[in-house]
Amino acid sequence: MQLGTPIPILRIFDEAKAKEFYLDFLGFRLDWEHRFEAHLPLYMQISKDRCILHLSEHHGDCSPGAAMRIETTGLDAFQRQLAAKQYRYARPTIDLTPWDSHDMSVTDPFGNRLTFTDTRGTQS
Repeated sequence: MQLGTPIPILRIFDEAKAKEFYLDFLGFRLDWEHRFEAHLPLYMQISKDRCILHLSEHHGDCSPGAAMRIETTGLDAFQRQLAAKQYRYARPTIDLTPWDSHDMSVTDPFGNRLTFTDTRGTQS
């Protein structure tokens, strides 16, 4: 047996806010969307580089308020890119942790926290 890369499912409550945050602000791309019918909850996959996330409006899929760490390179450049967008709900900064990683945390509109971490030090 060989395990694959996990794909986290994050709870969302508003499609427009989710797309504004994940696609417009963080720069993920929309891979696909699924609804069983037009008026039912949305389930979608987004990705950026090798990071794949599932976002779900379905109440039984997951709980809001999840936290995850995403291994990252080029964190300084990514932080500058986000700062330049002047997103009104988040202005993330990079912190050096006691275990010597550089972390940048940002919380989505639904209470899910994504921490982008560069354990090799920040890179431009």
